This record gives sequence, C-alpha cells and structure tokens, in this order.
Amino acid sequence: MVIYHMNHQAEGTPAGLTREEQMASSSIGSLVVSMAFPAILAQLINILYSIIDRIYIGHMKGVGAAALTGVGVTFCITVFISAFSGFINSGAAPLAAIWLGKKNREHAEKILGNSVTFLVICTIVLMAFFYIFQRPLLYLFGASDATIGYAVSYISIYLIGTIFVELSLGLNAFIICQGQSKTAMYSVLIGAIANIILDPVFIFAFGLGVKGAAIATVISQALSAFWVVAFLMGKRTSLKIRRDCLKLEKGIVFSIFSLGISPFIMRATESFISIVLNHGLQVYGGDLYVGSMTVMQSVMQIFSAPIGGFTQGISPVISYNYGAGNFARVKEVYRWMIGACFLFMFLATVTTILFPEWYASFFTDDAALIALVGEMMPVFMFGMLIFGLQNGIQPTFLALGQAKISLFIAVFRKVILLIPLAIILPRFFGVMGVYYSEPLSDILSAVTATVLFLCNIRKMLSKEALAKIQ
Repeated sequence: MVIYHMNHQAEGTPAGLTREEQMASSSIGSLVVSMAFPAILAQLINILYSIIDRIYIGHMKGVGAAALTGVGVTFCITVFISAFSGFINSGAAPLAAIWLGKKNREHAEKILGNSVTFLVICTIVLMAFFYIFQRPLLYLFGASDATIGYAVSYISIYLIGTIFVELSLGLNAFIICQGQSKTAMYSVLIGAIANIILDPVFIFAFGLGVKGAAIATVISQALSAFWVVAFLMGKRTSLKIRRDCLKLEKGIVFSIFSLGISPFIMRATESFISIVLNHGLQVYGGDLYVGSMTVMQSVMQIFSAPIGGFTQGISPVISYNYGAGNFARVKEVYRWMIGACFLFMFLATVTTILFPEWYASFFTDDAALIALVGEMMPVFMFGMLIFGLQNGIQPTFLALGQAKISLFIAVFRKVILLIPLAIILPRFFGVMGVYYSEPLSDILSAVTATVLFLCNIRKMLSKEALAKIQ
C-alpha cells in the first residue's frame, strides 16, 4: 500500500504516478509484477528456513530419518509461534491499508506501533511457556524415545529466536503495505541466504547436527528481524515505528484482534492438527509414518508459500480500493486473485500425485520413507486440487475486513472437520484413516467457502459495510 506522501514515489512507481494512483488504476498484471511477485519470492524464500533445515537433517548419515522425524515433531511448536504473527501480518496490516485508503495515515501508524508492542508481549509469554513444557509437549506431538533427543535439541535453541520470528514475520507486512515489496523481499532473502550458508557449517563442519541447524536458523532470523525493524525506524519509510504509538489502545487492539483472529486460528490450528495427525500415525503406524507426514507437510509448505505471497501482495490493493469506496476495482482484483490461486494449486497438486517419490527424495535418502511417501502423498494431497478456491477467498474476506466469516471458514476446515476426522477415521481404516482426513476436510471446506463467498460478496461491497470498519 501507499504510505509515501504525494511528492514521494514508492519503489518501482513510474515517474509522475503515485502508488495511490497505481492501486486505483494500474492493470492487474502490472500490480502482480510490482507488488505480488516480490511478495511471492519473499514467501518462498521464507520457508527455506524450515525446508533447508529438514533437507540437511534428513541427509545426516546413519540418523537422517530419525533426526528428520524428531525435528518434524517440533513443527507443532514452530507453527504455533509463527501463528501469533498472523494477528499482525494478516490482521493489522490489512487494517492499516484500509485506513490508508481512508486517508488517515496517523491512525495507520498507531496500528503499527500497537502491533510492535503486541508482538513483544506474545514473545515473552510463548518463550516461557514452551521452555517450561517442551518435553511433555513434544511427546504429546508425536515424539518417541528414539526421536525425543533430536526434538529437544532443536526446539530448545529455536525458542531463543522467538522474538526474531515474531518481529520479522509480523512487521514485514507493513513494508509490503506501503508499496515496498522489494524491500520486504530483501528482509527474508538476507535471512534465507544466511541459513543456507550457515546450516552445513554448523551441522557438518562443526559437527553439531540438529543443534547446528537450530543455531543457524536463530542467527538467520535475527538478521531478518534487524533489517525489518531498522527499515521501519529509518528515513525510507512513511509508516514509522514511533514511541508515542507503542502504548496499547483498547480500540486498536480490539480491531487488530478481531481481524487477525482468523489467520491466527488458521495457522495455530496447524499445530493442533499436527498433534492429532502425528499421534494417530504414531499409534497406528510408528516413527516411519510420522516421518512421512513431515515430508508431506514440507511439500504443502512449498506450495502454500507462493499463494501466501501472492495474496499478501494483492490483498492491499483490495483493501485500499475498498477503503476508497471503489467497489468495481475491488471486484476486478478479487476475481483475478481467486482464479490465479485455484489454477496454481490445481497444477501443483497434480505434480505431487504424479511424482510423489521425486518430492520425497529432496528430504531423505531413506528408501523405506521414500516408498511410504510415494504411496500416501497422492491420497493426502488429493483435496488440494480444489483448495485453491479457499486460498483466494479467505484473504479476500480479510482484505474486506470481514473477520467473522473468515474466522468461521478457518474453524470449519480444521476444528470442525479435520481434527474430528483424523480421530474418527483411523478407528475404521487404521493408519490410512489419518491420511484420508486431510483431503475430505479440504474438499468440504473449499466448497463451503465458495458458497459463503457467493452469498455474501454483494452485501460486503456496500457503503454500509465499509462504514462498519473501525
């Protein structure tokens, strides 16, 4: 979004054309290039933190499969930690974009300041909780006596970097929100490159194994966080972190919470889902099956990252034009976004169904694990063929400030459908029931989201609905 004054130009903006004017009039294709494409790259780069860790760990001689399974179990904790940033990057940032559309930059900066304080408080609470309860939680999440050592070694170090995770993931959206998509991309690029370089150094050269992967990740996240904070406190930003905006205001916090609760639940429930899935796989299958889930969830991360970046880059256009009352422009953008999300996810999913073992080989050289993934991935990923519809619809609801509907969709898919199915189906189908639960919930949820969108979009695009956004 725009945050530059009229006499300033945002990065990549043609001479004589402000970012505001681009948002309101430029072609969707040009906006994809200028805003969405850098965000897509940023998201792809961002997942390299966990993906690179898993690739290196999975190829550790003699212990790769066990170590990969152990680190995979920590996914429940790392996802829950990153989920809190969803309040900010998917809640506060769209809200700030709407207020920018309303030409109220002062209020947008208050949202940024409150977001910083919120993230710091979350960090303190999360670090304390997970440090105290990490071992029993890891067993609950699917660790066994053979893998618990690897899990504890990784997460105990990872938790040190909690503050860096929250600040980099949460506040980077405010850089995108002001039209600085390339700068936002650099923030994660710095960290990812550092992680790629440091992982083999600490894991193999220093012989630290899983601990080395965690150390490399913390250092890399710190570099990203420092870049983001430095930018938002520097001279190149118009939405600036200001001391007088750091004090929490009840109304602002409530608005952030109301809009951010949906993306938080979407991400946080991934942790609870992993608990249920890993527990079921451990009970009905064993460590090898838990390892297969680590691989398949890693692949899903790879696919969800570009969609997340795309919607993060385009959503501000929806929010800004919505705040400005340009409903025709809003329709043009969300139609394009939903269609693109569906097409990408459909094509990506087809490749996993056709070449599952090829994907598995990136994460492990264990023949048994590769064979199991080859058998289970086509089943597990099948629902993703149409899930791209929800991938596009969900951020559209958020961009329009529709917290309640977005929250329902998030809860419906994961809490109402997936978790109960993952518990019930194994009683009838054994370990296969765990794998069946994912595609069934994905299909039912995508259909439901589509119906809700078609039934509510006309009412949402009205001056009455816009006036209710606080």
